[in-house]
Amino acid sequence: MMLPGVLYFIIFHYGPMVGLFIAFKDYNLVKGVWGSDWAGFQNFKTIFESPDIVRTLRNTLVISLYRIVFNMLPDLLLALLLNEIRVQWFKRTIQTISYGPHFLSWVVVYGLTFSFLAPDSGLLSQTIRDFGGTSIDFLTSKEYFRSILIATDIWKNTGFGAIIYLASLAAIDPKLYEAAVVDGAGRWRQLWHVTLPGVANVFVLLLILRIGHILDAGFEQVYIFYNSRVYEVADIIDTWVFRRGLEQFDFGVATAVGFFKGFIGLILVIGANKLAKKLGQSSIW
Repeated sequence: MMLPGVLYFIIFHYGPMVGLFIAFKDYNLVKGVWGSDWAGFQNFKTIFESPDIVRTLRNTLVISLYRIVFNMLPDLLLALLLNEIRVQWFKRTIQTISYGPHFLSWVVVYGLTFSFLAPDSGLLSQTIRDFGGTSIDFLTSKEYFRSILIATDIWKNTGFGAIIYLASLAAIDPKLYEAAVVDGAGRWRQLWHVTLPGVANVFVLLLILRIGHILDAGFEQVYIFYNSRVYEVADIIDTWVFRRGLEQFDFGVATAVGFFKGFIGLILVIGANKLAKKLGQSSIW
């Protein structure tokens, strides 16, 4: 039963890692990976000498931290709220509605966002004008861009993210709640002393995994939402790599960035895992 999963990771995850050699070569499409000349660390030097590297690295870290802080807590909060619902048909209905947006593509989500925030025809802009205000071009405003990213990400993924916590909540032994009731604990005390400790390990594990992807700020969403007016706050490492690698055909530099991101992610995961062990929480290994 494990064979299909193992083959998937070998073919699509470990096999392509051979291409990491491109990061150390002056890659030429005609010569191929093995025929291209070695460039040593020149591609990495090009990355760190780029005038855009500070901006893209800063934007990537800020957006990723926003996602960690503002995405994990809504997932947990929604799961806790759903767990308190005793009417099963109502619980299933709310859960289905909440995780439905997860299956929409970011193109569709952008279309919905545009219908609300467009400066001329957007519903919110029209409402502002009806109350005597001046419409704001939210989608091209550096002040609002990151807030729009996080808000749409929460709307799209919170319901689906809550499923993991609901599974963890279902695994809590009901006898613990019975013992808490015998001891005189109300709903809030049960939440604090039984429910939250029951999901703490899952929360820590998900946090470790998210820290490992801190240099992945959500390429698909950012690429669809951003524009030239918000480059200063929206241009992340992945969008810079896309322009450099696919638009300028500089595959060596693009691969070097991917290698750098993977190396940093590995260090962060190992560090976060050791910290979780020291704090007495569950860890990946």
